[in-house]
Amino acid sequence: MKRRTLGQHYLIDGEVVNTIIGDAAIKPRERILEIGTGRGVLTKQLVRLGASLEGYEVDGENFTATLAELGPEKAVIHHGDAFKENPDFDVLVSSLPYSRSASFVEWISRVRYNRAVVLLQDDFVAKMMSKPGTREYRAVSVIAQTSSELTVLGRVGRSSFSPAPNVESIILLVKPKRRLKDSEVSVIKRIFSLRRREVASVGATFGMSLTAERYGKRRVYSLTPSEVLEICGLYAETCNQTWRNMS
Repeated sequence: MKRRTLGQHYLIDGEVVNTIIGDAAIKPRERILEIGTGRGVLTKQLVRLGASLEGYEVDGENFTATLAELGPEKAVIHHGDAFKENPDFDVLVSSLPYSRSASFVEWISRVRYNRAVVLLQDDFVAKMMSKPGTREYRAVSVIAQTSSELTVLGRVGRSSFSPAPNVESIILLVKPKRRLKDSEVSVIKRIFSLRRREVASVGATFGMSLTAERYGKRRVYSLTPSEVLEICGLYAETCNQTWRNMS
């Protein structure tokens, strides 16, 4: 897989690496996961903590570079995609490829963990934290805000990466709030594919009665995260009722 496709910009700033590790506040016996080991710069420092580390890297050349960077240090590094696996971990520490940001939000919303400290592009973090009714409020905003507590820990300039990206990055602390079901993530994405339509109209599309008395002429992009989850629940009830009627 080509790096341009992956959107990889390699973290090269040692001070930022130390900041990320410090923010993670890793405790003895915690299981650490790194997604996107890149060339092993962050991986090597994590291993030196003596923590139990598992890493994933989809790029074959980078996977080899990570192993070379580690040398005799011990860590379990996989040549594969963590988002397609089910690793057990307590803390995620990663500088994620920009192209995997949306996949990360969906994946972290469904897994068990204690906390994550991740480096993401600032415009994507802004989208994750966008409020209802704003231009950037999307499905990823709802998924992130319903499943996680989000805290911006710091900003990272473009010169901290090679090659330098066109945007700055954010160190983001993510803590679990509510685990989403696969079906909920799917419905949220389907609802927001119609984000400019009136809620009642979208309800009819899904076979639900989302009355004007409840939502008026509001459009999908005005719904709060909790209201979107409520609609997910109503949709599940509708599907269950349909199944019972067919049985």
